[in-house]
Amino acid sequence: MKQLILGLAAAATLAGALATAQPQATAFTLGTFERQGRPLVGVVLRDSVVIDLAAAHAAVRTPASSIAAPADMKDLIARYDSGIRARIVEIVRSVEAAGNNRPAYVHERRALTTLPPIMYPTTMLNVAVNYREHDLEMAVMRNADPALKGTFNAAPTQGAAPQGTMSAPGYWVRAGDDTRWNPYMFMKAPAAIIADGESIRLPPERTRVDWECEMGVVIGRQASRVPVAQAAGYIFGYTIQNDVSDRGGRGDARYGSDWVIAKNHDTFAPLGPVIVPKEFIADPMKLRVTFTLNGQLLQDANTALMIHNVYEQVAYASNIITLRVGDVIATGTPAGVGSARMPPIYYKGGDTGTCMYEGIGTLTNPVVASR
Repeated sequence: MKQLILGLAAAATLAGALATAQPQATAFTLGTFERQGRPLVGVVLRDSVVIDLAAAHAAVRTPASSIAAPADMKDLIARYDSGIRARIVEIVRSVEAAGNNRPAYVHERRALTTLPPIMYPTTMLNVAVNYREHDLEMAVMRNADPALKGTFNAAPTQGAAPQGTMSAPGYWVRAGDDTRWNPYMFMKAPAAIIADGESIRLPPERTRVDWECEMGVVIGRQASRVPVAQAAGYIFGYTIQNDVSDRGGRGDARYGSDWVIAKNHDTFAPLGPVIVPKEFIADPMKLRVTFTLNGQLLQDANTALMIHNVYEQVAYASNIITLRVGDVIATGTPAGVGSARMPPIYYKGGDTGTCMYEGIGTLTNPVVASR
């Protein structure tokens, strides 16, 4: 037994030494782009240059590789830990070694058209009111708007569980000392997705369209009934979503709020511009987030202020629906939305909205009025 323990300890020491000896990979992000009418999966370096992964895979012969190039972003994510990541690292090193002699498969990012990084998630889920200060500001908005009274619970709770809150067997079991309300999710249509730089189109006669700057969790492998403690293993990386929201209501209080009208118009889900693999985000729960409208800072917060963290959200969602490779969970927005301001600020034609998450990137979209 003693020899077995010593052997295991030696193996662990050797494994640790090997891991330490391996050179760190240069940080990269991943996106989908278009060049001369052809879509391509790209590896982005320094936020400025894009390696056409398929072309680079065919061109870089040393070292040789037997894996197939990814067909799209979902394929890349699915096979990332089965050879794709290692191949990306090899290609990045080859590009860095070339110095100023840039290979033909490396392009300036500004010369390419940016597409949504995932085309398209099978399922996209958004988390409602996942920051305490956002709950406070939305309650103020509801109480100040006669048209909304009676359609929501108007009392602010700052995320505290209202009296009578219970576990939801099979979905969410409350710990005895958990004082938070239960998670709340809704569907966001993948058909609403647009890319960085594309225009948010205001629907005809809808004058109360708002922003919600959110971090997106990208699922890396099929997830069903995942425990919170294991949720990190199902996350591939992170992106940004602007959960554009129509606050104008449906003209009645039938069945309460109408999330289809509020959240799912065409162009109401800007996504991207890239995905950052989780290995390059030290702690997703310690990232600054900002939103600016025409250069004016309107949201400024930190993911540390979330009520339910990203791992709890993956666990909760996977107990409702099987999550698949490339699915996205948008994790809620902090305070600072336009509808909660006095007076309110809403999108109008000619505006430009910019979401930023530290370490992930910047998502910028102009706004155009309805035609």
